[in-house]
Amino acid sequence: MMFIHHGPGKAFVRAAVRLSWPIIGAGKRLSNVPFFKWFIRPFFMRPFNEVTSIPIQVTVDRPESVVLPRRIIERLVADVEEKFILDECICRNHNRVDTPPRDIGCMALGPAIRRIHPSHGRMVSTEEAIRHVHRAADAGLIANIAHVWIDPVAFGTRFRDLMFICFCDDRNCIYRTYMTNRGPTLDRAYKRLPGIVLGVDPEKCQGCGQCAENCFLAAISFLRGKASIGQACAGCGRCAEICPNGAINLTFEGEELLYKNLLGRIQEVSELPIKGA
Repeated sequence: MMFIHHGPGKAFVRAAVRLSWPIIGAGKRLSNVPFFKWFIRPFFMRPFNEVTSIPIQVTVDRPESVVLPRRIIERLVADVEEKFILDECICRNHNRVDTPPRDIGCMALGPAIRRIHPSHGRMVSTEEAIRHVHRAADAGLIANIAHVWIDPVAFGTRFRDLMFICFCDDRNCIYRTYMTNRGPTLDRAYKRLPGIVLGVDPEKCQGCGQCAENCFLAAISFLRGKASIGQACAGCGRCAEICPNGAINLTFEGEELLYKNLLGRIQEVSELPIKGA
Protein backbone atom coordinates (compact mmCIF):
# COMPACT_ATOMS: atom_id res chain seq x y z
CA MET A 1 0.00 0.00 0.00
CA MET A 2 2.17 2.84 -1.37
CA PHE A 3 0.03 5.64 0.03
CA ILE A 4 0.60 4.44 3.61
CA HIS A 5 4.37 4.80 3.36
CA HIS A 6 4.56 7.91 1.18
CA GLY A 7 3.01 11.30 0.78
CA PRO A 8 0.94 12.35 -2.25
CA GLY A 9 2.12 11.66 -5.78
CA LYS A 10 3.11 14.07 -8.52
CA ALA A 11 -0.41 14.59 -9.94
CA PHE A 12 -1.76 15.68 -6.54
CA VAL A 13 1.15 18.07 -5.88
CA ARG A 14 0.83 19.63 -9.33
CA ALA A 15 -2.87 20.25 -8.68
CA ALA A 16 -2.14 21.68 -5.23
CA VAL A 17 0.46 24.05 -6.67
CA ARG A 18 -1.96 25.17 -9.38
CA LEU A 19 -4.58 26.02 -6.75
CA SER A 20 -2.24 27.58 -4.17
CA TRP A 21 -0.01 29.64 -6.49
CA PRO A 22 -2.38 32.63 -6.83
CA ILE A 23 -3.09 32.54 -3.09
CA ILE A 24 0.62 32.62 -2.20
CA GLY A 25 1.23 35.38 -4.73
CA ALA A 26 -1.63 37.46 -3.32
CA GLY A 27 -0.39 36.91 0.22
CA LYS A 28 3.09 38.17 -0.66
CA ARG A 29 1.72 41.21 -2.51
CA LEU A 30 -0.51 42.07 0.43
CA SER A 31 2.16 41.45 3.08
CA ASN A 32 2.89 45.18 3.33
CA VAL A 33 -0.72 46.39 3.29
CA PRO A 34 -2.24 47.59 6.59
CA PHE A 35 -4.65 45.12 8.22
CA PHE A 36 -3.91 42.38 5.67
CA LYS A 37 -0.28 42.11 6.74
CA TRP A 38 -1.23 41.08 10.27
CA PHE A 39 -3.45 38.29 8.97
CA ILE A 40 -0.81 37.14 6.48
CA ARG A 41 2.18 37.42 8.84
CA PRO A 42 1.95 33.92 10.45
CA PHE A 43 2.21 32.25 7.04
CA PHE A 44 5.55 33.90 6.18
CA MET A 45 7.35 34.31 9.52
CA ARG A 46 10.49 32.52 10.68
CA PRO A 47 11.20 29.73 11.57
CA PHE A 48 8.49 28.41 9.27
CA ASN A 49 9.82 30.36 6.30
CA GLU A 50 13.53 30.91 5.76
CA VAL A 51 15.30 31.14 2.41
CA THR A 52 19.05 31.69 1.97
CA SER A 53 20.57 32.37 -1.45
CA ILE A 54 23.89 30.88 -2.53
CA PRO A 55 25.12 32.40 -5.83
CA ILE A 56 26.36 29.20 -7.50
CA GLN A 57 25.69 30.74 -10.93
CA VAL A 58 28.22 33.58 -10.74
CA THR A 59 30.50 33.99 -13.75
CA VAL A 60 32.63 36.94 -12.67
CA ASP A 61 36.35 36.98 -13.46
CA ARG A 62 37.72 35.69 -10.15
CA PRO A 63 38.21 31.92 -10.49
CA GLU A 64 38.65 31.12 -6.80
CA SER A 65 35.64 33.18 -5.77
CA VAL A 66 33.52 31.73 -8.55
CA VAL A 67 33.87 28.11 -7.43
CA LEU A 68 33.48 28.85 -3.73
CA PRO A 69 29.65 29.01 -3.66
CA ARG A 70 29.47 25.65 -5.44
CA ARG A 71 31.86 24.12 -2.90
CA ILE A 72 29.63 25.32 -0.08
CA ILE A 73 26.65 23.50 -1.59
CA GLU A 74 28.81 20.45 -2.38
CA ARG A 75 29.89 20.27 1.26
CA LEU A 76 26.31 20.52 2.45
CA VAL A 77 25.04 17.69 0.24
CA ALA A 78 28.07 15.57 1.20
CA ASP A 79 27.43 16.16 4.91
CA VAL A 80 23.74 15.17 4.75
CA GLU A 81 23.30 11.45 4.27
CA GLU A 82 19.89 11.31 2.58
CA LYS A 83 19.24 13.17 -0.66
CA PHE A 84 16.33 13.18 -3.10
CA ILE A 85 16.24 14.98 -6.47
CA LEU A 86 12.89 15.98 -7.93
CA ASP A 87 12.75 15.25 -11.64
CA GLU A 88 11.17 18.61 -12.44
CA CYS A 89 11.08 22.16 -11.14
CA ILE A 90 7.58 22.54 -9.78
CA CYS A 91 7.56 26.29 -10.45
CA ARG A 92 8.77 26.15 -14.05
CA ASN A 93 6.45 23.24 -14.75
CA HIS A 94 3.54 25.25 -13.34
CA ASN A 95 4.41 28.17 -15.64
CA ARG A 96 5.05 25.81 -18.59
CA VAL A 97 8.48 27.16 -19.43
CA ASP A 98 11.44 25.16 -20.70
CA THR A 99 14.16 27.81 -20.27
CA PRO A 100 15.83 27.34 -17.86
CA PRO A 101 15.24 23.58 -18.17
CA ARG A 102 12.32 22.43 -16.10
CA ASP A 103 13.99 19.05 -15.52
CA ILE A 104 16.48 20.68 -13.11
CA GLY A 105 14.38 20.08 -10.03
CA CYS A 106 14.80 20.87 -6.36
CA MET A 107 16.91 18.69 -4.09
CA ALA A 108 15.45 17.60 -0.74
CA LEU A 109 17.72 16.69 2.17
CA GLY A 110 17.25 14.81 5.42
CA PRO A 111 15.42 11.79 6.90
CA ALA A 112 12.01 13.29 6.06
CA ILE A 113 12.60 12.60 2.36
CA ARG A 114 11.79 8.91 2.95
CA ARG A 115 8.11 9.86 2.73
CA ILE A 116 8.37 11.73 -0.58
CA HIS A 117 6.47 9.71 -3.16
CA PRO A 118 8.79 8.09 -5.75
CA SER A 119 6.74 9.58 -8.61
CA HIS A 120 8.49 12.90 -7.83
CA GLY A 121 12.05 11.70 -8.45
CA ARG A 122 14.68 9.52 -6.82
CA MET A 123 17.13 9.10 -3.97
CA VAL A 124 20.66 9.92 -5.11
CA SER A 125 24.27 9.50 -4.07
CA THR A 126 26.52 12.40 -3.14
CA GLU A 127 28.19 12.20 -6.56
CA GLU A 128 24.84 12.46 -8.35
CA ALA A 129 23.80 15.35 -6.11
CA ILE A 130 26.99 17.29 -6.88
CA ARG A 131 26.53 16.74 -10.62
CA HIS A 132 23.01 18.13 -10.26
CA VAL A 133 24.34 21.23 -8.50
CA HIS A 134 26.84 21.83 -11.31
CA ARG A 135 24.17 21.43 -13.95
CA ALA A 136 21.99 23.99 -12.17
CA ALA A 137 24.89 26.42 -11.88
CA ASP A 138 25.76 26.04 -15.55
CA ALA A 139 22.12 26.83 -16.41
CA GLY A 140 22.41 30.14 -14.55
CA LEU A 141 20.20 29.09 -11.63
CA ILE A 142 20.58 30.37 -8.07
CA ALA A 143 20.61 27.90 -5.17
CA ASN A 144 18.12 28.75 -2.45
CA ILE A 145 18.39 26.84 0.83
CA ALA A 146 14.75 26.73 1.87
CA HIS A 147 13.04 25.65 5.09
CA VAL A 148 9.45 26.53 4.25
CA TRP A 149 6.30 25.01 5.72
CA ILE A 150 4.60 24.57 2.35
CA ASP A 151 7.09 21.86 1.32
CA PRO A 152 6.23 19.25 3.98
CA VAL A 153 2.54 20.07 3.52
CA ALA A 154 2.76 19.46 -0.23
CA PHE A 155 4.84 16.29 0.00
CA GLY A 156 3.22 14.84 3.11
CA THR A 157 6.38 14.62 5.19
CA ARG A 158 7.95 16.08 8.33
CA PHE A 159 9.25 19.64 8.67
CA ARG A 160 11.85 19.47 11.43
CA ASP A 161 14.40 17.26 9.61
CA LEU A 162 13.76 18.43 6.04
CA MET A 163 15.57 21.02 3.93
CA PHE A 164 15.21 21.89 0.27
CA ILE A 165 17.79 23.28 -2.12
CA CYS A 166 15.76 24.94 -4.84
CA PHE A 167 17.47 25.93 -8.09
CA CYS A 168 15.67 29.09 -9.09
CA ASP A 169 15.45 31.58 -11.92
CA ASP A 170 14.12 35.11 -11.58
CA ARG A 171 10.75 34.92 -13.32
CA ASN A 172 9.19 31.61 -12.30
CA CYS A 173 10.25 30.88 -8.72
CA ILE A 174 7.55 31.20 -6.07
CA TYR A 175 10.28 32.28 -3.60
CA ARG A 176 11.70 35.06 -5.80
CA THR A 177 8.56 36.52 -7.35
CA TYR A 178 6.15 39.07 -5.80
CA MET A 179 8.90 40.33 -3.48
CA THR A 180 9.47 43.94 -4.52
CA ASN A 181 6.76 45.33 -2.21
CA ARG A 182 7.01 42.73 0.54
CA GLY A 183 6.19 43.30 4.17
CA PRO A 184 8.68 43.14 7.06
CA THR A 185 7.89 39.49 7.83
CA LEU A 186 9.05 38.40 4.38
CA ASP A 187 12.02 40.74 4.63
CA ARG A 188 13.25 38.92 7.74
CA ALA A 189 12.72 35.49 6.18
CA TYR A 190 14.96 36.16 3.15
CA LYS A 191 18.29 37.50 4.42
CA ARG A 192 21.80 37.56 3.01
CA LEU A 193 24.16 34.90 4.33
CA PRO A 194 26.94 36.54 6.38
CA GLY A 195 30.20 36.18 4.49
CA ILE A 196 28.75 37.13 1.10
CA VAL A 197 29.70 40.71 0.25
CA LEU A 198 28.51 42.84 -2.66
CA GLY A 199 29.79 46.28 -3.50
CA VAL A 200 29.68 48.82 -6.32
CA ASP A 201 32.72 50.40 -7.97
CA PRO A 202 31.53 53.98 -8.68
CA GLU A 203 34.26 54.44 -11.27
CA LYS A 204 32.81 51.63 -13.40
CA CYS A 205 29.10 52.17 -12.72
CA GLN A 206 27.42 53.97 -15.63
CA GLY A 207 24.00 54.18 -14.00
CA CYS A 208 22.36 52.02 -16.68
CA GLY A 209 19.83 50.59 -14.21
CA GLN A 210 20.01 46.95 -15.29
CA CYS A 211 20.91 45.81 -11.78
CA ALA A 212 17.93 47.61 -10.22
CA GLU A 213 15.53 46.39 -12.90
CA ASN A 214 16.54 42.78 -12.25
CA CYS A 215 16.76 42.81 -8.44
CA PHE A 216 13.91 40.66 -7.18
CA LEU A 217 13.97 42.42 -3.81
CA ALA A 218 14.17 45.98 -5.19
CA ALA A 219 17.25 46.38 -2.99
CA ILE A 220 19.23 48.58 -5.40
CA SER A 221 18.77 52.35 -5.60
CA PHE A 222 20.74 55.18 -7.21
CA LEU A 223 22.67 57.94 -5.51
CA ARG A 224 24.01 60.69 -7.76
CA GLY A 225 23.61 58.40 -10.75
CA LYS A 226 25.48 55.45 -9.22
CA ALA A 227 24.04 52.15 -8.04
CA SER A 228 23.83 51.59 -4.30
CA ILE A 229 23.06 48.17 -2.77
CA GLY A 230 20.79 48.36 0.27
CA GLN A 231 20.50 46.31 3.42
CA ALA A 232 17.67 44.23 1.94
CA CYS A 233 20.10 42.55 -0.50
CA ALA A 234 19.88 38.75 -0.25
CA GLY A 235 23.32 38.16 -1.78
CA CYS A 236 22.04 36.12 -4.73
CA GLY A 237 24.66 37.66 -7.03
CA ARG A 238 22.38 38.27 -10.00
CA CYS A 239 23.33 41.95 -10.18
CA ALA A 240 27.07 41.14 -10.36
CA GLU A 241 26.36 38.58 -13.04
CA ILE A 242 24.40 40.88 -15.36
CA CYS A 243 26.18 44.23 -14.87
CA PRO A 244 27.47 45.11 -18.37
CA ASN A 245 30.31 47.23 -16.96
CA GLY A 246 31.57 44.86 -14.25
CA ALA A 247 30.83 47.51 -11.66
CA ILE A 248 29.38 45.19 -8.99
CA ASN A 249 31.82 43.08 -7.00
CA LEU A 250 30.80 39.80 -5.39
CA THR A 251 33.28 38.50 -2.84
CA PHE A 252 33.30 35.90 -0.07
CA GLU A 253 34.94 36.00 3.35
CA GLY A 254 36.45 32.51 3.20
CA GLU A 255 35.07 29.02 2.74
CA GLU A 256 35.11 27.91 6.38
CA LEU A 257 33.35 31.02 7.62
CA LEU A 258 30.76 30.87 4.85
CA TYR A 259 30.00 27.21 5.51
CA LYS A 260 29.85 27.74 9.27
CA ASN A 261 27.38 30.59 8.78
CA LEU A 262 25.24 28.45 6.48
CA LEU A 263 25.14 25.58 8.98
CA GLY A 264 24.29 28.01 11.75
CA ARG A 265 21.37 29.38 9.80
CA ILE A 266 20.07 25.88 8.99
CA GLN A 267 20.35 24.74 12.60
CA GLU A 268 18.47 27.80 13.86
CA VAL A 269 15.30 26.64 12.14
CA SER A 270 15.60 22.86 11.69
CA GLU A 271 16.93 19.60 13.10
CA LEU A 272 18.54 18.50 9.84
CA PRO A 273 21.29 15.97 10.72
CA ILE A 274 24.59 17.25 9.31
CA LYS A 275 27.90 15.44 9.77
CA GLY A 276 30.32 17.31 12.01
CA ALA A 277 27.81 20.03 12.85
